[in-house]
Parts: sequence; structure tokens; C-alpha cells
Amino acid sequence: MAMKFSRESFLEDCLAARRRDGMPAVRELLKEAVRDPAPILAELGDPTEAKLDVFHNSSELTIFAAHWTPRMNLLPHDHQMEALIGIYTGREDNILWRRTEGRIEAVKARCLFAGDVVGLGADAIHSVTNPLPRFTGGIHIYDGDFFATERHQWDPETLAEEPSDGDTIRQIFAEENRRYRAANG
Repeated sequence: MAMKFSRESFLEDCLAARRRDGMPAVRELLKEAVRDPAPILAELGDPTEAKLDVFHNSSELTIFAAHWTPRMNLLPHDHQMEALIGIYTGREDNILWRRTEGRIEAVKARCLFAGDVVGLGADAIHSVTNPLPRFTGGIHIYDGDFFATERHQWDPETLAEEPSDGDTIRQIFAEENRRYRAANG
């Protein structure tokens, strides 16, 4: 029988694990949670729009469920802190980038399916695509205050670096939701 997933219990467990043993212990909790995605879907429901469903945000840890619309793309960006991503429905394709002279260049790709977990170092740069014709949902855990940290993003056409702008990201999510509703009535 599948274990029940509770966002409150998961949050409490993650905070306790981080305080006790750091992010490696949190990663193990995330791996266990997404191993069987059915309880997460029962608690959170199927994603129906592009959004960040924030469980917790503090200087210690940020946890949210990220929902990507079908065929959604998110421009290259960094987090400036360690990150864990665990997919519970759909698929998330990541392109990993590295800095070069005034730009970035792609160096690796990683496809994440339901049940997969990946860790990204504090210096990681990645872009995200949901290649599927259905929604993707993943639990994202950051080792710090994701929303108060100065981050960077890269223009998708020129790959020029610029400050990450919450307004730009919100605009991408809003446009993806408009695109999805227009295509699906």
C-alpha cells in the first residue's frame, strides 16, 4: 500500500533533516517521496496551470511544487544555492550550461521522468522544457531563500546574462497559461 503524502509533514521532515544532516538527508526524503508519485498527486492534485505552489520559504529552505504547462520552456537561469528537483508527474528536460566569455554554452542535457531526482550545485545554470503534451509537476527544494536571492537569467536568443527578474518569470508563466488556455479552450 502506498504511503500517504502530506505537504506539512514533508516540510517538517525536510526542515528537521536539513538541520540534522544537511541537504543530502533532504535529498533522500525527496527520493522517497517521488518514488511513488500517486500519494503526491492525491495530496496536491494534477497540475492544471503553470505556477509555483509554495510549501515553505525561509532563509533556511524553500520548497515548492513547480507546474509546467505542456511544451513550456523556461530560459537559462541560476539559483545561487544548492537545489533538488524531484518529478512526480510528467517530464522535465534540463539543459545544463556553463559560463564562457560573455555568454553561456550548453554542456549537458538531463531528462527527468516521474520518480527521478536531480541535485544542482549552487553554481549550476540550467534551462527547463516540458516536452510533453500534458502538464509536468515537480517538487523543488532550495538550500536558502529562493525568492530573496539575487539570481541571473540569460536571454534565450543572445544568451547574454542579465539579472533574474521575478516580473519576467511571472510574465513567462502568465503567457504559458494564456497559450495553454487558447489551445485547449
